[in-house]
Amino acid sequence: MSHRVLMFLTTAAAALAVWYAPAGFAQAPPTAKKGPPPPQGPTPRLPNGRADFSGLWRPGDIFLIEDISLGLKPGETVPLSDSGKAEMAKHLSKNDPEANCLPTGVPRHAPYPWKIVEAPPYIYFLFEGNIHSYRQIFMDGRPHPADPNPTWYGHSVGKWEGDTLLIDTAGFNDKFWFDFVGHPHTERLRTTERYTRKDLGTLLEEVTIDDPGAYTRPFTVYASHRLLPNDELMEYICQENQRDTQHLVGPAGRP
Repeated sequence: MSHRVLMFLTTAAAALAVWYAPAGFAQAPPTAKKGPPPPQGPTPRLPNGRADFSGLWRPGDIFLIEDISLGLKPGETVPLSDSGKAEMAKHLSKNDPEANCLPTGVPRHAPYPWKIVEAPPYIYFLFEGNIHSYRQIFMDGRPHPADPNPTWYGHSVGKWEGDTLLIDTAGFNDKFWFDFVGHPHTERLRTTERYTRKDLGTLLEEVTIDDPGAYTRPFTVYASHRLLPNDELMEYICQENQRDTQHLVGPAGRP
C-alpha cells in the first residue's frame, strides 16, 4: 500500500477517498491501518525569513469536507437565518455540486491533495480533486472589482501578516455547498482565510464566513492540513468514473 493511501486511511477524510459521493451505500473499511506520523521539524523558511507554505497538502480533518459545524469552537452553532434553513432543507444528496464533479468553492475541500505555489505577484492553490481546478490569489495589493462576475472561487486578494497568509475573497456565485450536509450561501458571501504553518507538517486554516443572505452573523471555522512529503499531484478526472449520483436518495447528509 502506498504512503499516500496509508495517510488517507488515518482520518475520516480518508474514508471519503474510498467513496467520493456523499451517501453511505459504500462503507469504509472496518479497521483502518495507522499511517506514518506527520512529518516532524520546524517551519521551513524562505531566504527572506518568512514561512514557506509551498508543498503538497491534504485535509487533516473532516471539517471542511463533511460538515463545517464540526470546525466551530465548542458550544457554537452555525447561525443559519430562516432563509438559510429553508434553502438547506431543499438540498438533496444527488444534487451536491461536488458529487457532480463541480468545484468545491470556499472553504470546502475535497478529500484529495492540493498544492500551494507561490509565483509573485500571485499565489496559486492547485486542486487534485474534481476538475483539477485552481484558485488565483492576487498579492499585489489590488482591490476587488466594483462589480465582480460571480464565480465558484470568487475574487481573492491576499497579504502577509508576519507568517500568516490572509486571503479576502468576494464575488462568489451561489452554486456550491459548504459541505456534504448542504450548508448554503448566497452571492453576498465574503470569506476571510488565515493560514499559518505551525511546523513542518501542519498548516492551520481559519476561515471567517460572512454571508448576511443566509446567516444571521459572521462565524469562524477552524481546520488543518497535513504535508504529503515527496509526493505530487496525480491526475484525477471526476467525470471519468462518476456513477454515484444516480443512486443517491434523500436529503443532503454526512456519509
